[in-house]
Amino acid sequence: MATTPDITIQNLRKTYVVPERDTGLGAAIKSLIVRKTRDVEAVKDITFTVEPGEVVGFLGPNGAGKTTTLKMLSGLLHPTSGDISVLGYTPFNRNKEFLQQITLVMGQRNQLIWDIPVGDSFERNRAIYRLPTDEYNHTRDELVDLLDLAELLPKPVRNLSLGERMKCEVAAALLHRPQVLFLDEPTIGLDVTMQRRIRTFIGEYNKRYNATVLLTSHYMADVEALCKRVIIIHHGQLLFDGALTELVNRFSPHKTIVVDLDIEQADLSNYGDVITAEGNRITLRVPKSETATVTGRLLADLPVIDLTVADPPIEEVIEQVFST
Repeated sequence: MATTPDITIQNLRKTYVVPERDTGLGAAIKSLIVRKTRDVEAVKDITFTVEPGEVVGFLGPNGAGKTTTLKMLSGLLHPTSGDISVLGYTPFNRNKEFLQQITLVMGQRNQLIWDIPVGDSFERNRAIYRLPTDEYNHTRDELVDLLDLAELLPKPVRNLSLGERMKCEVAAALLHRPQVLFLDEPTIGLDVTMQRRIRTFIGEYNKRYNATVLLTSHYMADVEALCKRVIIIHHGQLLFDGALTELVNRFSPHKTIVVDLDIEQADLSNYGDVITAEGNRITLRVPKSETATVTGRLLADLPVIDLTVADPPIEEVIEQVFST
């Protein structure tokens, strides 16, 4: 039985009207009488759907239109044209029932109150969403346990480290158990350990509640750990929508071979493009069609201690997409 998508976007556009003028006092005075503007298309005719329970990576460089799209999906911005639906609601109508089922987490924005304890900010959210006390206590205790927040609840937000604050921000955004999560750089600025903890938590929340997640991140480890599917936009236009494995296969014609030798400073330029050479470990880039042949030659010709064949880093694949 077919399911109805949680998120549906059809021919979505967002155009900003931006004022502009030349430099200088004369131009400033003239602009008071005759104002010049230009249209900036932040999102250009994009279409996609997201099914219930999917975790989808929403990728693109700075200025690609990712945050603008998330703001339209969460109802903060009105689209210029096109159709948009989340859980059957039109986001910009800001229905109470809609707002109770979604959340938007932005890594560079605060929702916690700076000068009061974290626990009091949580209580404020309970009041805003009118959560029954028993339900709120159960969810809060669950989030506190999953994110290890017990020692942070009595602390004012201003006294938290960035990593501690982000854990609390995520928890605060999920106290009402939203069905759809819009996550805009939720691990930005965090150390590797804290990034991993946030990723693990998002994955656990998705499995526990079958929540739908649309995730933007510049950390490809987030995407690889959580997303089987990715959507890529650039200059407001959709470039790719499909499985992460399909992205690698389509846009990367090479494989990476990492070989550890029983000798140092060997010249392997005859086997492929040498990416790095550190002591007895050398990394090569070779065409996919030649991978088996090159691997065989390396094993036959050289004193190989270890050899690994892998797809290139996802960052390289994404760069290849943007350059096409």
